[in-house]
Amino acid sequence: MGLFSTTPKPAVHTLRVLAHLLRYPTPELREHAGELRDALRAEAALPAARLTELDALLVHLSQQPALDVEADYVELFDRGRSTALHLFEHVLGDSRDRGPAMIDLIQTYEKAGLFFGPAELPDHLSVLLEFASTQPAAVAREFLGESAHIVRAIFSALLKRQSPYASVLAAVLEIAGEKAEPVPVAADPGIDESWAEPAVFGGCSTEGQARPGQPQPIRIVKAATGRHPSPPPGAQA
Repeated sequence: MGLFSTTPKPAVHTLRVLAHLLRYPTPELREHAGELRDALRAEAALPAARLTELDALLVHLSQQPALDVEADYVELFDRGRSTALHLFEHVLGDSRDRGPAMIDLIQTYEKAGLFFGPAELPDHLSVLLEFASTQPAAVAREFLGESAHIVRAIFSALLKRQSPYASVLAAVLEIAGEKAEPVPVAADPGIDESWAEPAVFGGCSTEGQARPGQPQPIRIVKAATGRHPSPPPGAQA
């Protein structure tokens, strides 16, 4: 059951600020952190406690060294499946269903007049938030509520890592009319590890051979002509 039963507050600017916060922390975002904070405060679509948390995140992003902020973002969102911001990653993975789901989502955006470049993926949470910001408040709440279970899982993973970005996902849940309550999160290997290609033939392992774990003989096959190759210099024929 959702957190709110009353008519939702308009959250156009809030949703757009949250979308910016979930994108790569560019110099422009850091430069305009104060304006983003003012927009959140002016619209007041979120509880005061959540606004305070988002204030702290904006201060962190604007005052920490740029390289540290950027590296933290990549490590957090690009190198772990449980914190990935591409929502279909959590429900479809690399299955064949992901392509058709992407197309359906793109068509939903286009019907509403939202178009974006080929380099952008439609299931990134920031894109969903941008789309929701173009819709009436009730429609935006319903749309975000459809993916609330995924957002809650990401929120929980961020909370487990004690990341200030957890406040952004909590804010999304609250706009969707949901409580920002954590759920159990399984241990998550990094994307690099989970996507690593296995070594060809087990990396020269003896597994599956006649005597696994034992030295294996090497057989030299003669050339098809029946001639022996010439011995190297100094070698006996």
